[in-house]
Amino acid sequence: MKPVKVGICGLGTVGSGTFNILQGNAEEITRRVGREIVVTQIGARHQNPACDTTAIDTTADIFAVAKNPEVDILVELIGGTSAAKELVLTGIEHGKHIVTANKALIAEHGNEIFAKAQEKGVMVAFEAAVAGGIPIIKSLREGLSANRIEWLAGIINGTGNFIMTEMSEKGRDFGDVLKEAQELGYAEADPTFDVEGIDAAHKLTILASIAYGIPLQFEKTYTEGISRVSAEDVAYARELGYAIKHLGIARRTKAGVELRVHPTLISQKTLLASVNGVMNAVMVKGDAVGPTLSYGAGAGAMPTGSAVVADIVDVARTLTADPDNRVPHLAFQADSLSNLEILPMDEIECGFFLNMTIQDRAGVLANITQILSNNGISIESVIQREREGSDLVPLVVMTHDVKERNMNAAIAAIEALPDVAGAVQRIRVENLA
Repeated sequence: MKPVKVGICGLGTVGSGTFNILQGNAEEITRRVGREIVVTQIGARHQNPACDTTAIDTTADIFAVAKNPEVDILVELIGGTSAAKELVLTGIEHGKHIVTANKALIAEHGNEIFAKAQEKGVMVAFEAAVAGGIPIIKSLREGLSANRIEWLAGIINGTGNFIMTEMSEKGRDFGDVLKEAQELGYAEADPTFDVEGIDAAHKLTILASIAYGIPLQFEKTYTEGISRVSAEDVAYARELGYAIKHLGIARRTKAGVELRVHPTLISQKTLLASVNGVMNAVMVKGDAVGPTLSYGAGAGAMPTGSAVVADIVDVARTLTADPDNRVPHLAFQADSLSNLEILPMDEIECGFFLNMTIQDRAGVLANITQILSNNGISIESVIQREREGSDLVPLVVMTHDVKERNMNAAIAAIEALPDVAGAVQRIRVENLA
């Protein structure tokens, strides 16, 4: 059969991994697809010494690849959203099927891209956009298609997980670990996307849309980072039997869909609590299958390249299939997407970990517990410590589930007490049974 011809745009970390897997595993891939997959053209500003591209047509003009009539599948690996969006839409306009690892592109512009692809009868595959080499998108879109997804929770940013692991295992401060993460190449010089949860929010937006058949709605995803989590928070959480992880959580409720990224206390007995270092993992609870866990490398040339090539293989297998019989981009048929509401954070209900500093005098704890009670908040446990030589002492309170708006009101009232010093640290608690 005629070979499937691929054009790769971007020859950085993921691009080089993708190219080398296609070259190194060519025979195995051909056996799986039933015909050869050939890299016909590469669009990149600079050559990558990790790749031997001497026999490949290369160009600095990525749009030439998108318009090349010889290219069947356009692989977008340039990153960003502006040029990448233009490149992908150009490729679709010229009848190319698209494979991308670009989570920001899909989360922010996927609705438009998918509509254009459907109009032109081409596929857009994006497995590598979430959790690197873990096939979580395929799992949600196909393997769990018999299930009504109740919730999913994931460690989907390796940099954040490395930081939280080091803080937990070695008692280190956030700033100290962040500096090491940058030196090791896990974090960028500007780490905002990783440590403030934006990267994870892009990925969660995609997972939730596939899980619940809703349009991509990145702008409605609540996002909170880990920069305010202290070594003291981590130590108290451990004492209470919890680990702190930076989670992306999506949950279907009667009122709508929760969509949130934030530091979270989870039981040390939970599978996700044992996922350490730069690894990623996603738990999914389906009504039929129960809880499942997908675990693996969330980044890197070869793990992410593996997911990109898997998408190329999937597209190559279905090139001749009727467009109406292909797996939908967001798992549900495009005309059957739901208008389920994305719940505002005020409506979210969960437990809370509160860490505050108070004056060590009679009646202070009673005032705090009264405020919590007035807001319908039930206390699960309390830790109070003395500090030698100081009349300021730490107080940690764990609560049962309560709506966020009630907790917001309680925290505002507690912080207004004259015997409470500074802000109250609040971390949400999840039961992922």
